Amino acid sequence: MPLFGGYKANKLKTNLKMAVSRFTIASNKKSALMKQQIREIAKLLAEDPPKEEKARIRAEALIRDDDTVEAYEILQLSCELLSERINLITQSKECPADMLSTVATIIWASSIVDIPELIEVRKQLRYKFGAPFDEMAMRNVDGILNERVTSKLSVQPPAAYRVQTYLEKISDEHQVGWKPTVPLQAKDILQPMAAPIGKDVAEGAGSGLGAPVLPTITPVILPVPPKDTEIAYTPVLPPPVVPDKDDDDDFNIDDPPDIPYIPAAPKSQPHSGSNSNNNTEISNRGRTQSAGENSKSNDDDDDEDKTGGDDDYNDLAKRFAMLSK
Repeated sequence: MPLFGGYKANKLKTNLKMAVSRFTIASNKKSALMKQQIREIAKLLAEDPPKEEKARIRAEALIRDDDTVEAYEILQLSCELLSERINLITQSKECPADMLSTVATIIWASSIVDIPELIEVRKQLRYKFGAPFDEMAMRNVDGILNERVTSKLSVQPPAAYRVQTYLEKISDEHQVGWKPTVPLQAKDILQPMAAPIGKDVAEGAGSGLGAPVLPTITPVILPVPPKDTEIAYTPVLPPPVVPDKDDDDDFNIDDPPDIPYIPAAPKSQPHSGSNSNNNTEISNRGRTQSAGENSKSNDDDDDEDKTGGDDDYNDLAKRFAMLSK
């Protein structure tokens, strides 16, 4: 035991309570900053074109702060537990088994989080349980540390799917209507976010005289059928032409089309009293008249033909008599 130091229960309990208050203040401060970051990310996604690369970097920082706040809350509970069991720690020569992970996690986190009270807490625990226990906690021997705290305070960047999920939730919350231009591949889900290539940076951004940034177009690759596969040809027929309903209110697609009737032109026939000519004329007139009308017209024509024949004969007889004189 050092000459001018050593384990002091009162000092340990005081620093534990101060650490609890410090964790609360730090968590509230980070939460307020995260709300501002969310609004900035929403503005980046709402621009035309959206600045996705910058928004992804801001989302990664947002995830890191979110994880830090989560770890702070767990460490705050651990400090409250040690403060309540300070008498048990004081009377025990070794760390109790049910508090082994809690004490080791506080010792490990003291060198990572920005809480100065945890440094003094680590000193008091080192005085109490010895340097070997402190080294075991710092090296995480046998996985003694809290896995959730170590993962949340890890320096590794978040997975790409978490960044994508945060951006989509921010877009829905602020009604931006943003959708990723490049979909996330299955192989990249658990990998860190890809480094920016500057596709959102406009040409001549300083003067504003450059060309605008064109949207990224992802080529669509169609599957190629095997060589031995026969492709069936299906002809594409034009759609049926349906007249406008306004032109004809009584139009019904099921009704047959109306075909206009055009009567045939009458043929000129020589004036003759033969039966063959009369039969031909009767046949032509039968296309437009009924059977009764045809028979009546035929009788009239026969009378006219007979009368005309008698007149011609009388004229010829008179002329012959005059010539004979």
